[in-house]
Amino acid sequence: MDIQDPRSFLYRPGQLDPETASRVTGEVLGQCDDGELYLQYSASESFVFDDGRLKVADYNMDSGFGLRGISGEMTGFAHANEISEAAIRRASETLKLIEPTKSPMAAPPRHNNRHLYTGDNPLDAVPFEKKAALCAEIDAAARARDPRVAQVSVGLSGSWSVVEIVRPDGFVATDIRPLVRLNVSIVAEENGRRETGSFGLGGRYLYGRLFEKAEWERAIDTALEQALVNLRSVAAPAGEMTVLLGPGWPGVLLHEAIGHGLEGDFNRKGTSAFSGRIGDRVAVPGVTIVDDGSIGERRGSLSIDDEGTPTQETVLIEDGILKGYMQDRMNARLMGVPATGNGRRQDYAHHPMPRMTNTFMKSGEDDPEELLSRVKDGIFAKSFGGGQVDIVSGKFVFSCTEAYRVKNGKLGDPIKGATLIGDGPTVLTKLTGIGNDMALDEGVGICGKGGQTVPAGVGQPTLLVGGLTVGGTAAA
Repeated sequence: MDIQDPRSFLYRPGQLDPETASRVTGEVLGQCDDGELYLQYSASESFVFDDGRLKVADYNMDSGFGLRGISGEMTGFAHANEISEAAIRRASETLKLIEPTKSPMAAPPRHNNRHLYTGDNPLDAVPFEKKAALCAEIDAAARARDPRVAQVSVGLSGSWSVVEIVRPDGFVATDIRPLVRLNVSIVAEENGRRETGSFGLGGRYLYGRLFEKAEWERAIDTALEQALVNLRSVAAPAGEMTVLLGPGWPGVLLHEAIGHGLEGDFNRKGTSAFSGRIGDRVAVPGVTIVDDGSIGERRGSLSIDDEGTPTQETVLIEDGILKGYMQDRMNARLMGVPATGNGRRQDYAHHPMPRMTNTFMKSGEDDPEELLSRVKDGIFAKSFGGGQVDIVSGKFVFSCTEAYRVKNGKLGDPIKGATLIGDGPTVLTKLTGIGNDMALDEGVGICGKGGQTVPAGVGQPTLLVGGLTVGGTAAA
């Protein structure tokens, strides 16, 4: 096989070839309802420029397979970092522990020739020296921006992955996935006080976009502005109050507090707050939430999911009515509904499960400025940092990285230490305004579930919430 063919990273003479992979998969999964052989090769790198010098320059390569067989609700899964017929047959011994199926094998996914991103390798397109030089240039430019800049940290990372899904019924699907990301963090100091601001961007494209001066200067400007705003911040108020959520990245709250509860496995098991509620009103009119893994070059997008199912726009909530859940193949089959292209896994060493791709609320009709004017006493949360969420109930605690006091419809002082406390299902019923300015995040999201992490996207318009508990240290 030609070394220029990405599949040559999966198939090697004397180890495994495509024909043998299909034949062996058919043999070892023949008594299963469903399953697949998942082959993967991946290469990744990361650079960290901190304290004025390059501190980290990592490069990793990995390859292996995951073999999964499903019978009813039972799953057998084994993996290895050796792609060979012998290793696959050894792994198949695990499948002997599950009972043979009494049902016909599930139909394969439909084939898909759509490509949402380039198959080129971002790691090979730019020399090592240029990547290190970019980090140094961003560091120098950030330090020159303002005398209050005390520390700068620049992170640049990329990966390239070749995956192939081989099913026992002869179905084969291949996907080649690039991913890049740039992060800038700035610490500003004034009168002995230090505050931090950060900004990142990325997606399923090549490094070229991140090397454009306008893009990395925007990252510097946004991170610095946030740090300088936080230098002026005062203690956050505490109590229940009106909260205005900004567009874009604040959709991470929607992702965590609502999105996970709309994944198929929690609903099949009846553990989600949304279980058994298809057709019910779960949000105020005007709320439409979708998961869409088919948006070109987005961080959370996939041409096919990790089971071979093409991604799509899946309407979860439409005009406040619960319409459906995100499904992988197993949960979809057990619930009697179609798979939605949400079967995702961290890598070959993990089995797939229902996961979000790009999850967001669509725009409403309200003018964001008019929404602000409605806030008599509350806060405006422009950006979020970390948070804690119970993904079954949707209860959350999120910290704001940039937020402002609002009184009589006017932005006031920036505030420090604000946390938002509530639960996702209740928030959906307390929305009193939905902006016409929906935006997706800049491409830095990482989603965790069941010990696995995958890249994901979030988004929303400006949202006005009638009442949320705000944690802070000042009187309301």
